[in-house]
Amino acid sequence: MKVLSMAAFTVRVPDETATRLDQLAEKLDRSRSYVAAQAIEDFVAREEWQLAELEAGLADAERGDFASDSDVAAVAGKYVKSRK
Repeated sequence: MKVLSMAAFTVRVPDETATRLDQLAEKLDRSRSYVAAQAIEDFVAREEWQLAELEAGLADAERGDFASDSDVAAVAGKYVKSRK
């Protein structure tokens, strides 16, 4: 069984946010600490993913690896209705 090491620290949020967090924790039948920890974990995972994607895109651009005009047109064609 893997034992998780956990750090404790204080986070200051506006009173309204704390109230909303408490309400959410109550509805989920979880502690405020659990809900806050989940929110932080989700935020960190999302930010890591976004930054990794941005870094990958920048690396592509630095190599000159861009989509062709026909690639862009094909993707845009999926989402833009023709005026014909």
